[in-house]
Amino acid sequence: MSDRIVIAGAGLAGALLATLLARRGYEVAVFERRPDPRRAGYEGGRSINLALAERGMQALRIAGLEQDVLAQAVMMRGRMVHDLDGATHLLRYGRDDREVIWSVHRGRLNLTLLDAAEAAGARIHFGQRLLDVQFEAGIARLRCEDTGSECAIEAPVMIGADGAGSALRAAMQAVVPLGERFEPLGHGYKELEIPPAADGGYRIEANALHIWPRGGYMCIALPNAERSFTVTLFLPNAGAPPCFEALRTPADARALFQRDFADILPHLPDFDADFAGNPVGMLGTLRLDRWHLDGQAVLLGDAAHAIVPFHGQGMNCAFEDCVELDALLGESRDYHAAFAEFERRRKPNADAIADMALENYIEMRDLVDDPPFLLRKQVERALAERHPDTFVPRYAMVTFRRTPYAVAKARGAVQWEIVDALARGHTRIEQVDLAAGDALVRARLRPLA
Repeated sequence: MSDRIVIAGAGLAGALLATLLARRGYEVAVFERRPDPRRAGYEGGRSINLALAERGMQALRIAGLEQDVLAQAVMMRGRMVHDLDGATHLLRYGRDDREVIWSVHRGRLNLTLLDAAEAAGARIHFGQRLLDVQFEAGIARLRCEDTGSECAIEAPVMIGADGAGSALRAAMQAVVPLGERFEPLGHGYKELEIPPAADGGYRIEANALHIWPRGGYMCIALPNAERSFTVTLFLPNAGAPPCFEALRTPADARALFQRDFADILPHLPDFDADFAGNPVGMLGTLRLDRWHLDGQAVLLGDAAHAIVPFHGQGMNCAFEDCVELDALLGESRDYHAAFAEFERRRKPNADAIADMALENYIEMRDLVDDPPFLLRKQVERALAERHPDTFVPRYAMVTFRRTPYAVAKARGAVQWEIVDALARGHTRIEQVDLAAGDALVRARLRPLA
């Protein structure tokens, strides 16, 4: 078995996996179509902010990078909900500051991971576009983006970490059907920026993910270490206004903000230029029936299971992929067995977080200011306090623990049935029969491992 592994893509997952595998003694070569961001600057095009949670943090711990990344991250305690009248209220993610998520800058994190990969011994080649692969011969053909020249490289084993538009996935699809399905959300996003205040501080509360839910659409804002915020507007692409199709000019967009997001507008001094200059991003879910081609190639992260961003788990799930595949390749150089087992373990969990991310969009835009929903969240919190080892809210299982996503989804459904049964017909937590809830928890749930 060859120890040479070629990774397509030097983004977050590719760079992390290169670090882990190089430390195991594999000969790792990474090929990335974009230029080196440490020299050319970070190329955007996707959200520059990401939410780092426990799964991703564990991967960084294993790579020895946790403290380096935390030094550039901003803690978010919960959702700061902005009502239409400008009133705000914080919905905590967890019980206290031990249960938080972290806002990290995608580009800066990528630089940290690239440095770590090279320090571990991986060789990274930038400006190289993957054209096709002869899997049986173990040869990949690349084109240099600067010169246009083509070359062939030895690629006995390939790993696709090259995103939702994966070139390696396309090459695999030409050999064996992968059952690829892309499910567009029908909504897009556009980014704006809240700059630092005149005194250099934050203009709004720093340690929160801000959300302006408006039923069917929303705005969010994540803090940056530079005291700015990245603001993201999520709207339907077309149809009845408001939608991106109807916002033809910055003036149209400004009118929408004056009506629905008035309290954020004074903090957006470059609103017109940002709205005119930033593209509308596409959102959707990618699902595959098959992730690997025998022992010759395997896909992970967005290349295998791109999801919508509303649970903040895209990066965390991809990093968990890296940890799982690294562990399997640490046990055996039998690539066929490792890739098959990787798919068997990870695919049900990837499918589950894809579903939960779609559900969370509805929660964020429609429910976080809905009184019946908020009562149910109070009941959920009360049951979690009464049964800390058994009743763990789904969000906590996904975000603060490493409970398999599929388990979190299944247990979460049972727990929400209990919560809904207790809260139905009531308007205040004092009316809820929590003793009956105790009996339901004991009858329907076992302690969570």
